[in-house]
Amino acid sequence: MKKNKIKNTGLEVTELSFGTSSLGSMPDTYGYEVPEERAQDTLKRFFQGPVNLLDTSRNYAMGESEKRIGRAIKENGGWPSDFILSTKIDRNMETLVLDKSRTRESIEESLKTLNVDSVDILFLHDPEYVKDIKDVTRENGAMDELFKIKEEGLAKAVGLAMGKVDIMFPLLKNWDFDVMINHNRFTLLNREADKMYDYAFSKNIAIFNAAPYAGGVLAKGPDNFKKITYQDVSEEKLAPAREIEKVCKKHNVEMGAAALQFSLKDNRITSSMCGVTSIESIEKNLKWAKENISTEFWDEILKLPFSSVDPEAERVSVYYTHLTLPTNREV
Repeated sequence: MKKNKIKNTGLEVTELSFGTSSLGSMPDTYGYEVPEERAQDTLKRFFQGPVNLLDTSRNYAMGESEKRIGRAIKENGGWPSDFILSTKIDRNMETLVLDKSRTRESIEESLKTLNVDSVDILFLHDPEYVKDIKDVTRENGAMDELFKIKEEGLAKAVGLAMGKVDIMFPLLKNWDFDVMINHNRFTLLNREADKMYDYAFSKNIAIFNAAPYAGGVLAKGPDNFKKITYQDVSEEKLAPAREIEKVCKKHNVEMGAAALQFSLKDNRITSSMCGVTSIESIEKNLKWAKENISTEFWDEILKLPFSSVDPEAERVSVYYTHLTLPTNREV
């Protein structure tokens, strides 16, 4: 599988990578449980390749994702030297604080839980949901601590991982990130991140495009999965997905293959990141990445209309229902 470099880090990541938010079992978000045995079988399959990047977070499933990965790493005898492990600095989920102290606490918790001494990539995660974003952006705040952690050798590369483009784009312009993750905003249904990706690419920031299936609907189909970006939606809002499905059927292309390869074929994108929760989901992603798709299909599918607005603008997360976003941002 093709690998792409992350600037000045010595890291090379496969063009397809795997995320693990759902692997920790988050039924309120994804609509299904993932038992421990299934999660461990999935991780054992990951260690067989060819995908070399696994991404997690301190707060995925309230820490369960990292715990499961940590157990798998221990069972494997350590993290394989030719694989890439990434995790994220996260806010305190009770206080919503993400400051210098919490940044240090988060990485220490992650290293202990994952059973490793360092990680390859460390992201600052979801600053749009913190109590006070000034704690992140001020001098000697969370962001400065992130870069200090890199200087200490606890991470080879650091980046920003979040959704909301209106907050992410200014932050990208103010720090020298190696890499970024944005999710659900560059898909067959939505291109809100397009201009931000242009900027990141021009600055040699590695782009990980996460959730190319728009939360699942572009993998499972609108008849089987009536959610877009983790939200129940009306039949009217499902209509664009049905149009995509119609073109896929016309050309005998699997919808998931079209959604994934839309991301893979964009030369700005370093790696397309898909969530996996089973051996079958790993195999399916590998199959879709290699499916032969005609030029005629792309000519037709790329003519379909798409949204350029925030796909999560109306989302109410179980974690964020009590949150008021800061209005005064130091960026």
